[in-house]
Amino acid sequence: MITATRPSAIGGYDDWPVYVRARPRHRASTGAAQELSDALGVPAVPGSPDVRVHWEETYDDATTTTELSWQLGFGPRTTGWLVRPAGHSGPLPGILALHCHGGNKFGGADRLVELPTTHPSAVAARAGHYDGRALATGLARQGFAVLAHDTFAWGSRRFDLSTPPWRTAAAVDARQAQWRADGIAPSEADEYNAAAGVHEDTVAKAAGLLGTSLAGMVAHDDLAALDVLAALPGVDADSLGCIGFSGGGGRSLTLAALSPCIRAAVVTCMMTTFESLFPAYLDAHSWLLQTPGLWKLGDWPELTARAGSARFLVQYALADELFPEAGMRRAHQLLESLHGGTDRYAGSFWPGGHVFTAAMQDEALDFLSKTLTT
Repeated sequence: MITATRPSAIGGYDDWPVYVRARPRHRASTGAAQELSDALGVPAVPGSPDVRVHWEETYDDATTTTELSWQLGFGPRTTGWLVRPAGHSGPLPGILALHCHGGNKFGGADRLVELPTTHPSAVAARAGHYDGRALATGLARQGFAVLAHDTFAWGSRRFDLSTPPWRTAAAVDARQAQWRADGIAPSEADEYNAAAGVHEDTVAKAAGLLGTSLAGMVAHDDLAALDVLAALPGVDADSLGCIGFSGGGGRSLTLAALSPCIRAAVVTCMMTTFESLFPAYLDAHSWLLQTPGLWKLGDWPELTARAGSARFLVQYALADELFPEAGMRRAHQLLESLHGGTDRYAGSFWPGGHVFTAAMQDEALDFLSKTLTT
């Protein structure tokens, strides 16, 4: 029901406009990377945040998981989980595990980590998109220190939509009416995600007005998390990588382009040409991929050339519902033309749809091991 009092359109983030307007842009290490930072409107991270440790547990004598949190300059605290091999005290290569969009903003990085208690929304995301595996925990079992964090607008960093803004409320009312007609009792996560899906347009609108973008704000949070990972005890700050599926794959590409600290990046089910999205595939994607004006910098695969010396593994799913095969193959051709004759790019094509399968995860692990441990 829409009330007479107009609620905040950015609940939980009322300090966001002041923060963004007061911050300079993220300063990249090269002119090419700076163009990307400026196009996305990435605010500079104000130094490494103070990290709080909440608990630590060891599972099956194999991995130790530590729940961390830190406060950025606006919005709610960020929750993250560090997973590493149990009993390993020496410096380990560090990996930032970047969760997908998945239409699930109620949760975030919890879908990537084995936890004492796993929320049903994370279980569903893991089953539907990651072949039932906890990606971050699996990487840690193979000798990495892995940090998985909630990014801007997801999980602990989600917006407060308990009293949704008017436009969002109208859409949620319609969805609830459909649930009632279908005899469905939605969960708390279902209700939040229904609201958040519509509210993403409002977030993108606010970001544009502030001179940033949804992708730029996500990159801000990811750069902060990379600083956290690099500063943690037992992490080799000279051997850092990132990995992501779907929206997380876009985050992986962007982070590698913005930070010279990234030596290896895995981009899974998130590579095509911009042209291939027109006209039928635009609605398949969120604002994470479709920042206004981004195409002026070149095509999506060409952004890898802005990433310094980082090496990329790009994994394509031939029956991916979100990308046409012709667009993926054209992206592969562009990447080979950009990086041919070097070890900067490896591409692999897999059968099946928009899923980070166990076999694909094994290939990604092998790539990261060879790139970060040699």
